[in-house]
Amino acid sequence: MVDYNSKEWLRTIFSLDKGDTARKLGPSLLGVLVYSTAVAYFIIEYVHPGPDSDLKNGAIMHSLLGFVISMLLVFRTNTAYDRWWEGRKAWGSLTNNSRNLAIKLAHILGEADTADRQFFRAMIPNYAFALKNHLRGQARPDELVACPGFDPASVDLQKHQPNQVAMRLFGKMDELYQRGVIRAEHLLVLNAEFQSFTDICGICERIHTTPIPYSYSSFLKKFVALYCLTLPLGYVLSLHYWVIPVVLIVFYVLASLELIAEEIEDPFGTDANDLPTDRMATNIRNAVGELL
Repeated sequence: MVDYNSKEWLRTIFSLDKGDTARKLGPSLLGVLVYSTAVAYFIIEYVHPGPDSDLKNGAIMHSLLGFVISMLLVFRTNTAYDRWWEGRKAWGSLTNNSRNLAIKLAHILGEADTADRQFFRAMIPNYAFALKNHLRGQARPDELVACPGFDPASVDLQKHQPNQVAMRLFGKMDELYQRGVIRAEHLLVLNAEFQSFTDICGICERIHTTPIPYSYSSFLKKFVALYCLTLPLGYVLSLHYWVIPVVLIVFYVLASLELIAEEIEDPFGTDANDLPTDRMATNIRNAVGELL
C-alpha cells in the first residue's frame, strides 16, 4: 500500500509511483493519441465538413451518454471500494481479536514463560501470516514461527493453511482443558475470539473469490471504449485539433476509474493500493509477543 501525506498537494500531483494509472495506461493513451490525431486530420484536411454536417449531432449524443457513463462508473467505484473497506474491517477485527485472545490467555496461563505461552505467542500471529499467504496464493513457511509442539515444515502447503493453524490452536486449547490448566468457563470466554478467526477467513475468501460479474465489467469497458473512440467525430467540428487533448483527458479519467476499481476490488494482493497485510500481520506478531 502506498503511504502518503494527503496534505502535500504538489508532491501528490507530480509523483508517478508504481500505482499511478498514468504508468499503466501509457500504451493505451498513446494509441488514443494516434487515433484521435488521425481522425481529426482526416476530417479537417480531407472531408471539409460544413457547419450543417451531421457530425455536429455527435456532440449531443455524447452529452447524453456522458451522464449515463458517469453513473455507471460511480457505481463501479463505490462497489470496489466497499469490497476494499470490508477487507480492511476484517483484518482490523483479526488484529483486535488476536490481542483479546492474547490478553485472556496471558492471565489464564500465568506469568511463567512456559511452553504453553510460547505456543500461543507463536501460533496466534502464525494464523495471520497463514491467512495473508493463503489469500495471495503463496506458500511461505519461512514466515511461520516454530514453537513447542509446532514445526512449520509440518504444514501441508497444498492444503488450506489457515485451517491447519486453527486446528493446532484448538487442539492446544483442548489439551489444556484435559490437563486442567483451563476450566470450562475459560473455554467459553476464549471461544468467541477463536471462532472469529475462521469467520474472518470466510469473509476474506468471499471477497477474494467473488469478482465483479464478468458481463458487467465487460459491458463497462466496451462502453468506455466506444464513448472515447467516437468523441473525435462528435467534437472535431467545434474543437478542431483541440479535440485531440480533450479526448486524451476524457479517456484518461474514465479508464483510470475503471483501472482503480479493478485494483482495489481484490485488496489482498501485492498491488500498490492493496491492503498492507504484511504490516498488519507483523503488528499482530509484535502485539501478541508483548502480551504473552
